[in-house]
Amino acid sequence: MSDAYVPNPITLSQPIERLELIRVLAPLAILGFLSSRLVGVEHWLTEVGFVVPEHPFGDWRQPIYIPPLPVWLAVLVALATVASAIAMSVGYRTRLASGSFAALLAYFALADRLETFTVNKLGTIVAIALFASPAGARYGIDALRAEKAGGPPPPTHVSWGNVRFFQALVVFMYCGSGLAKLQGGWLTDPNVIWSHLHDSYQTAVTYFAARHVPTPAWSVFQYVTLLYEVGAPLWYGLQRTRVPALIVGLGMHATIGLMFGPVIWFSLLMSVLIVACFAPLPRLTALLQKIVPDRSSAATREQLAA
Repeated sequence: MSDAYVPNPITLSQPIERLELIRVLAPLAILGFLSSRLVGVEHWLTEVGFVVPEHPFGDWRQPIYIPPLPVWLAVLVALATVASAIAMSVGYRTRLASGSFAALLAYFALADRLETFTVNKLGTIVAIALFASPAGARYGIDALRAEKAGGPPPPTHVSWGNVRFFQALVVFMYCGSGLAKLQGGWLTDPNVIWSHLHDSYQTAVTYFAARHVPTPAWSVFQYVTLLYEVGAPLWYGLQRTRVPALIVGLGMHATIGLMFGPVIWFSLLMSVLIVACFAPLPRLTALLQKIVPDRSSAATREQLAA
């Protein structure tokens, strides 16, 4: 008598909603970060502004030198970036849009190393991963056009790697960040976050909180953050701790976004990723339906269930 087959929970197909929420919201968060640069693109990517000169002998900090663009071409690049990000978000020609957006983000990251921050780097990886996935098969213009053309019902699930990649990316980012904090004094110095409140990214919310929240509370926030990040593989790996971890993560990123000015776009991008990757599916689907109504969703699921 043969043993009953037990499927591997890691390699089970995943609901497409997790992938599509990233496709809808992540490009907008990345575009928000780039907006201040794109508005003044002639001062960013052309000789009108400062550009890092080519090193005559090469330099590891600038592995590839990309010369500044003519102003007219820089403007076209800015317009193409906005167009591809919006096309991704609404699910219009998603494969072409995501490929274009990924290429443009990679260009930005290499063309100006001084302006390459976490959102640039993480956004490039997210766009490449979406390009390599079936994102856009549901909850978008492409899906509506396929439905009107009489094509097959849109998929409800995708192969496991499309979603597990993003889940692993988030978890290892947190864990790596936590391990770096351990080496950087977060465990031995209880005033790290308190010192950050007085940095150049301070906002009115930061000033208010620094004046009214007792100083020892910031040490508590610091150690909770450290415990959350270092233990992220455990918190998100166990079903019973997944929702509490999601709440802590969203609270942490909301606090960072409100209190540290320009970092708000990073906080929004990370919030999109953790919600898409780990939120309970019914709530995730309800959220996505509010953003992009999908008329065929319920009908298709009922057909598959039958």
